[in-house]
Amino acid sequence: MDRPSDLEASEPALDDFYDAYPQIEEQFNTALEVSLNPRGPEVLYELVDEARLPSTSTVLDLGCGEGKQSLELAQRYGFEVFGVDPVDRHINLSNEKLSKAAEDDPGLRSRVRFTLGTAEKLPLDLETIDLIWCRDVFSHVVKLEAAFAECRRVLRQGGHMLLYQMFATEMLEAKDADRVFRPLMVVSADASATEEAINSAGLHIDRCIVLGSEWGEYAEEKASKGTRSLIHAARLLRDPARYIAQFGKTNYDIKVADCLWHINRMIGKLSGRIYVLSTAS
Repeated sequence: MDRPSDLEASEPALDDFYDAYPQIEEQFNTALEVSLNPRGPEVLYELVDEARLPSTSTVLDLGCGEGKQSLELAQRYGFEVFGVDPVDRHINLSNEKLSKAAEDDPGLRSRVRFTLGTAEKLPLDLETIDLIWCRDVFSHVVKLEAAFAECRRVLRQGGHMLLYQMFATEMLEAKDADRVFRPLMVVSADASATEEAINSAGLHIDRCIVLGSEWGEYAEEKASKGTRSLIHAARLLRDPARYIAQFGKTNYDIKVADCLWHINRMIGKLSGRIYVLSTAS
C-alpha cells in the first residue's frame, strides 16, 4: 500500500473525533462561555467623545430613520442636529419623537430639525456641517461617489464623518448574498468600492475599525438577538406558507432576509466596519 501524502496524514482521523476531542470538549465549551467583551453601538458615541467637538457644533444625521439618534446627539452634547431621510414616514415619526422629547427639554425644538433628502442630494448649504453621523445607510446607496461628494460639500474644513456599515466578506456566496440583499434593498456591500468612493470625494480615512461579529455578539449577550434570529429563520424556512398567508410574500422575504442578515454577521459572512473620515487637507 502506498504511504499517505503529508496532506492526507494531516487530515483529521476518526480517533481525533471519537477519542481526542471528547477529552477536551467540556473544557472547550467552558472556554467558549467566557465573553470576548464585544463592543456595541455605544462605540460610535465614544468616537464622538474623542472628537471633543464644542456644543455649538452642527451635526447631520444622514439617514436619520425615526430620529432616535438625532435626539440622542442633541441631548448628550447640545449639538444642533439636522436629521435627513428619504422616507416621509420616518420624518413624521421623527417629528413626533421630537415633540414628545421637547416636553421635558424645550430647547430641543430649536436645535433639532428633520427634513426629507437623500445622500446624493443633501438639502444643506456648502460647508455648514461639523460632523456627519451615518449608520446603516450607504448600503442602500447606488451612486457612492455622488453621495460622498455631497458629504464632502456640506462638511466644513476640519469636519468629520462617522460611517457605520456592514460589508460582505469572502465567505458570503452569491446565492446567499442575493437572498439577503435583494429583499433588504442592499446595493452596496463592497468595502473596496466604498473606500474608493471615499477617496475620490476628497475625504480622508483617519481610522477603519473592523468590528466583524462584535455587534452581533453584543446583541446576543444583551438580548439573545442572534438566537431569536436563528429560531425565527428556522420557522420561516420550515413553513413558509404559514407566514406568507398571514403577511404576504414580500414581507416574508424581507423577514427571512433580516434574520439571515444577523445570522450571517454572527458567522463571519458579513462584517461591520466603522470609518472615521475627515476633510482632506
